[in-house]
Amino acid sequence: MKYIIQVEPAKPAEDGKPSIGPVYRSAFAKDCFPPPIEGLDSCWDIFRMSVEKYPNNRMLGQREIVNGKPGKYVWKTYKEVYNLVVKLGNSVRSCGIEEGGRCGIYGANCAEWIISMEACNAHGLHCVPLNDTLGAGAVEFIICHAEVTITFVEEKKIPELLKTFPNAAKSLKTIVSLGKVAPQQKDEIEKFGVAAYAWNDFLLLGDNKHFDLPVKRKSDICTIMYTSGTTGDPKGVLISNNNIVALIAGVKHLLESMNESLTANDVYLSYLPLAHIFDRVIEECFIKHGASIGFWRGDVKLLVEDMGALKPTIFCAVPRVLDRIHSVFQEKISAGSLMKQTMFNFAYSYKLRKLRKGLKHNEAAPICGKIVFGKVKQRLGGNVRIILSGAAPLASHVEEFLRVVSCFHVLQGYGLTETCAGTFVSLPHEMNMLGTVGPPVPNVDVRLESVPEMGYGAVSARPRGEVCVRGDTVFSGYYKREDLTKEVFEDGWFHTGDIGEWQPNGSLKIIDRKKNIFKLSQGEYVAVENLENVYGLASVTDLIWVYGNSFESFLVAVVNPKEQAVKEWAQEHEIRGDFNSLCEDPKVKEYTLGELVKIGTEKKLKGFEFIKAVHLDPKPFDMERDLLTPTFKKKRPQLVKYYQNVIDNMYKSAK
Repeated sequence: MKYIIQVEPAKPAEDGKPSIGPVYRSAFAKDCFPPPIEGLDSCWDIFRMSVEKYPNNRMLGQREIVNGKPGKYVWKTYKEVYNLVVKLGNSVRSCGIEEGGRCGIYGANCAEWIISMEACNAHGLHCVPLNDTLGAGAVEFIICHAEVTITFVEEKKIPELLKTFPNAAKSLKTIVSLGKVAPQQKDEIEKFGVAAYAWNDFLLLGDNKHFDLPVKRKSDICTIMYTSGTTGDPKGVLISNNNIVALIAGVKHLLESMNESLTANDVYLSYLPLAHIFDRVIEECFIKHGASIGFWRGDVKLLVEDMGALKPTIFCAVPRVLDRIHSVFQEKISAGSLMKQTMFNFAYSYKLRKLRKGLKHNEAAPICGKIVFGKVKQRLGGNVRIILSGAAPLASHVEEFLRVVSCFHVLQGYGLTETCAGTFVSLPHEMNMLGTVGPPVPNVDVRLESVPEMGYGAVSARPRGEVCVRGDTVFSGYYKREDLTKEVFEDGWFHTGDIGEWQPNGSLKIIDRKKNIFKLSQGEYVAVENLENVYGLASVTDLIWVYGNSFESFLVAVVNPKEQAVKEWAQEHEIRGDFNSLCEDPKVKEYTLGELVKIGTEKKLKGFEFIKAVHLDPKPFDMERDLLTPTFKKKRPQLVKYYQNVIDNMYKSAK
């Protein structure tokens, strides 16, 4: 395979264990993994060394608001940020918090978020992002489970933080608003014995105080990042200094191998949540190179406008954002004159043919790029050279469209919180990698393990199996959950639970999930069996099959409704017909969906776990149609196949 090399042979099935495919490594690391970057042992070193090398470079920028309108970006230099980090670190330590203490950060990306993170890095504190997208009660659970003692919180999130009391107050002793704190909020917080400060007031605590920085080791934990991933409570993923610095070394080596190195002149738009590993490590990479990070205004509708003002060179996105950008451009094309549409379609087909023949994007159709596609690049600020998509699969037609019209690299990656985000990434100028996540990055080994019960063989002519990873970027375990840690590790290999298929060129395609857990297009995990148990409590539900996939942002369902419940409701609302016709009635469908929403609200499901459309099948799922096993478990692949047209229609109508 062109872009990977084999470092260990396959292993046949033995002692009841499944067969294991060969161990592969990136061809860019054929001699060895990238060596550590000299002097880089911790996340603090990443920032400290850049302050020494690039003190006057722009580091963190936010748009100034003049008379209620957004203006230009205003910047803090690396040295100015460093001075604030020193003051903040001294203030934190003056509260009695020592090395190894847990510091929460709760809120949207902003300069204060990074400053708080760097203060944690400086003093050996464990940064614990408080991620409220993990569901109701997640913030309270994380504070209590990680025993967070101090939390930095966005001003508008203070009411949400107050909902975690009194339980959170058992460990939490200090709250620092990233802005101001209202007097009544301060009084309410202090009733629980917790100190509350506005940002500027808290910085004063460190005046005229000095605390020596502890020695940081590669093995030290720098962040505990909570992720959902399965049913039950969030899991605290232990990320070490070494995980992050090893990833940076690998990214540096990979970009240099592709002649696309990061430099101090690069600019990044920070809008993906810093509470997730994807954005955290990208920003660490930028800080390592003395580059600039500008923050969005927090509104996805204004994202493109922020890009126009910032003019980023690297843009990271989840598929949902790129889907929206694709839709906007398609609408503009459709709204154009027939002549403009014809010109666009001709240029698109012409350039696509050239790209498929192996020409680079800047060589394939330079005139088309300037005349026809130039506005696309300008719309995104004019300076973008790489778009990196992660967190969920990017639809092939969107990836192809962006590769053709953008005039810059569009790369798709794959990784998990447990692998420090970066594990696979597609390569520039390789159109045959569309729909894949590319080959492994240069600092991991990867193998596939057969999953016989799902019909996947890792040593077959078409190698498919569970993706397993080892290397310095792999996490050390789940905080306080040795049982879960043992479940996912075997002989030093982390089992991702995702099913991959090797392509002839050495890229990987993610095709399935070992357990019935999947991601929606915005990157959120859905534990489908758990949802079916919840929705099964609805009075109208006999059986329910919930469906979603990583190319859609919401869920749909096929319901076998209870005949008596449907007929009683229909009679009350003067709707006539037999059971079959009632199941086709839009009002009955609306009633059923309302009952599902009601039970979902009662059970405090997350927003993305709510069903948006239903199909009512009067005939129960059965073994005759191969939809159930003899033990009455749902055969999900067969359900997808059987109801494919129904699924397509539900998504179409819901949109």
